[in-house]
Amino acid sequence: MAKQKGHRIYRWEQAELLATRLDRPMGMLGVIFLFVVLGQLLVTDPFWTRTLAIAGWIFWAIFAAEFALRAIIARSQADFWRRNWWQVLFLLFPFLRFLRAFQASRLLRVGRAARVSGILSAGVRGSRSAGRLLSGRIGWLAAVTAVVILASSQLLYAMESASDYSSALYETAIATITDSGITSTDTFSKALQLILASYSVVVFATLAGSLGAFFLQTQDEAKSKDHAPRHQ
Repeated sequence: MAKQKGHRIYRWEQAELLATRLDRPMGMLGVIFLFVVLGQLLVTDPFWTRTLAIAGWIFWAIFAAEFALRAIIARSQADFWRRNWWQVLFLLFPFLRFLRAFQASRLLRVGRAARVSGILSAGVRGSRSAGRLLSGRIGWLAAVTAVVILASSQLLYAMESASDYSSALYETAIATITDSGITSTDTFSKALQLILASYSVVVFATLAGSLGAFFLQTQDEAKSKDHAPRHQ
């Protein structure tokens, strides 16, 4: 009995070690996935449309397999599902793409929901990937901000609030930095600008706090050196 228990603990430890080692590769895949979704939004050539669609499903299968692995090796299933239930929703979002065939019919809104769900899924995955790849607060914040700009610009373009993607990217970047800049006046654009304005406040507050902590730490270190005993 003790031998079986020890073997089971060993397998758990090996599985957890594997999940930890997958953090950085999965983080990189999450960032690449964001650009795959962007490509699906922009390309019109049938070959690239098909290629990116296949790539998107391959990425989804990898993410689903990783999530299943983490669910299996979780020591407390209740805690795992309580913390990660929302990820199931983002894993289910891509299935809305099957409804894109309705875009040419009266169910155009369903097709648009499919595009929006894919963008949201990629944005969430990209922001989580930034946390896996970067440990520094400033670097992580810069990466997340880049993901927010990319995802927001895709949403603005997918909702047809911008005539071309370059304009959508420029306007969302300005809105994220200055809390204004989106020129379209439809309901979605107004809601998105409000969200980006709130995000910009959080970003600048975090930057101010980080810079303040850095200068305080520098001053404390300088004072410690000044008060340190000097040996003759």
